Amino acid sequence: MASSRATRVLSLTRRPFSSSSSLKFDAGVSMVQGASRGIGLEFVKQLLEKNDKGHVVATCRNPDASTGLAQLKDKFAESLKLLPLDLTVETSIQASASSVRETYGHLNLLINASGILSIPQVLQPVSKTAAVEFAREKDPIVCILLHPGTVDTDLSKPFQKNVPKEKLFSKEFSVQKLLSIIDNVKSNDNGKFFAWDGQEIPW
Repeated sequence: MASSRATRVLSLTRRPFSSSSSLKFDAGVSMVQGASRGIGLEFVKQLLEKNDKGHVVATCRNPDASTGLAQLKDKFAESLKLLPLDLTVETSIQASASSVRETYGHLNLLINASGILSIPQVLQPVSKTAAVEFAREKDPIVCILLHPGTVDTDLSKPFQKNVPKEKLFSKEFSVQKLLSIIDNVKSNDNGKFFAWDGQEIPW
């Protein structure tokens, strides 16, 4: 992957907790945006498999066109909800938010796994502003950025040529590592940027 570009996964986690305790969302409600394929689809799969008492909301522009989501829906009919969501259309955002609110009343975890190749300078002001605003909520919301490494997906194909074999990760490996970070995030991690191995990335 070119050094000036990197895949970013934005993870938003909501739950009241202390700065010294890690977040746990067992039996909670998780939402994955950009869930039709790649890392997003793998997040949905692993969240469903690791938390049999929880619920997962999977969103993308056209869920009906995703074979992977259809297969997961067949297997996890009661715990998986599919919703159309186009982040470029305000009415689509409002409709999905209303559906989640009416069905579950809240979210414990929001993962934006939409395919983004972006320079950190563009994401930094947006993410840090969000982190500051979320920290002011009555029930604190923690916002972190996660770098999944170079993952073998369609999005990364143009950048794989010069990536050493041991540095090209499978979706399964990368998402497992990222969920481990999310499982242990604390309120004082708000606004931080972490690599797939848990190391904080200065920015």
